[in-house]
Amino acid sequence: MATSSRALPKYASAAEFDKAIKALRAVAGDAHVIVDEPQLAPYNKIMMPVPNERHMPSAVVTPASVEEVQAILKVLNKAKIPVYPISTGKNLGYGSAAPVQRGQVVMDLRRMNRILEVDPDLCTALVEPGVTYQQLYDYLQEKKLPLWFSCPAPSAIAGPVGNMVDRGVGYTPYGEHFLFSCGMEVVLADGQVLRTGMGSMPNSNTWQVFKWGYGPTLDGIFTQSNFGVVTKMGMWLMPEPPDFRPFCIQYPDEADITKIVDALRPLRIAMVIPNAVVIAHTLWEAPCTPVKRADYHSGPGAISDEAVARIRKDHRIGAWNVYAALYGTKETNDANWKIIEAVAAGTGGRIVTREEAKGSKALDYRFDLMRGKPNLGEFGLYNWRGGGGSIWFAPVSQAKGSETLKQMQLAKRILGKHGFDYVGEFIVGWRDMHHVIDLLYDRTDPEQMKAAYACYDELVHAFAEQGYGVYRTSTAFAEKVAATYGPVKREVERRLKKALDPNNILAPGRCGISL
Repeated sequence: MATSSRALPKYASAAEFDKAIKALRAVAGDAHVIVDEPQLAPYNKIMMPVPNERHMPSAVVTPASVEEVQAILKVLNKAKIPVYPISTGKNLGYGSAAPVQRGQVVMDLRRMNRILEVDPDLCTALVEPGVTYQQLYDYLQEKKLPLWFSCPAPSAIAGPVGNMVDRGVGYTPYGEHFLFSCGMEVVLADGQVLRTGMGSMPNSNTWQVFKWGYGPTLDGIFTQSNFGVVTKMGMWLMPEPPDFRPFCIQYPDEADITKIVDALRPLRIAMVIPNAVVIAHTLWEAPCTPVKRADYHSGPGAISDEAVARIRKDHRIGAWNVYAALYGTKETNDANWKIIEAVAAGTGGRIVTREEAKGSKALDYRFDLMRGKPNLGEFGLYNWRGGGGSIWFAPVSQAKGSETLKQMQLAKRILGKHGFDYVGEFIVGWRDMHHVIDLLYDRTDPEQMKAAYACYDELVHAFAEQGYGVYRTSTAFAEKVAATYGPVKREVERRLKKALDPNNILAPGRCGISL
């Protein structure tokens, strides 16, 4: 039975909620419907600078099949109870497994964890949402299939469906994950099952090889939205190259960032460097080395530039640390390597090869990511300050050197004003550049909680005023970020929501979308 302390759905009484829970148990089984508060705790463990109560679920249901997902949605549609679907629930720094609003039923899809198909000739896979990157990696290793995939960092406990639906990125040439997805199965709010692209055709065998099908392409509306529940996803895998040559180029000064981007952008656009180029700041590298903040700074305020300089010297970390790789034959990589050496020499960088990097935790995990090997190396960031607080800020700009210095200076000023360190990296796509900042703070300190919220809020609005849109954000700031994209886009999203989910039961508020 529901208790008075439970987070009841917004428009449901205790009696109505209990009736819906009874119906959910009939669908998924007693063991797969959670209402007891101690068992709900993992679904309310957030890292955002807001009280846990704001994102407390009312219950959790864990279906095992598409048919159960359909039946669950029918129950909740009838009761008008909101549901928040998750895949592995490891979206750390962006909201984790907690629902976007208090009182939503979390639909945890982790039991739907089958690798349905891998075609070694066409290099495709079809997976369910509960499949993790580690599970897929182990499968390919067990079957001795020379295929790679792209994964985010940290990735071993996360999964490709959830990451792609949130439009995450990775570090191989297939690192733009949504671009390299092909075909979705989506359960709509009314229980209907849609297969996108060629999957809409009966007996189609081209679902995972041709993205478009006929007519409007629908896949995109099910990413960063709440228009349906993705229950299957096709993805393209990368053939293992004959020669893989990862490298790091370290630069001594923060001001070097402008020439780094301008020198490497042409190589990305020309596909000389086929994967995303990561340009990590000293304080992104240091915690993964590992180095702790307390070893170099104590007391309030942001760490000083002098302390950061000491970290660089003590641990041989660059002001900027550039990660990329060459993929191809030995002959093509030998030729392209000369270009890399010339760029490094011309810009004042020091190349660190895979052989030279052995034993370095920070470099090893990066090199593994660039060949699609999942790991948890980047969790070292959370040891930098301690206290369990992390919220990611991720604006996008053009891949131009002038943009990097401008963004870094703006971010450092706002972070420093609120007493936080600049822990950031730039990721150069083809023509775009993601600027990812991890705002780390102590969630056990109420003053730091307030400061972190105010800091993030100022970052969102200050960057928006300069024309920098955030490409991904946490559930706590979904509404604020959505508002920066203007009223027309939001009205179109509202119309789609009304058409596909008239009862507004699918994760209302996710990405700022609701009726």
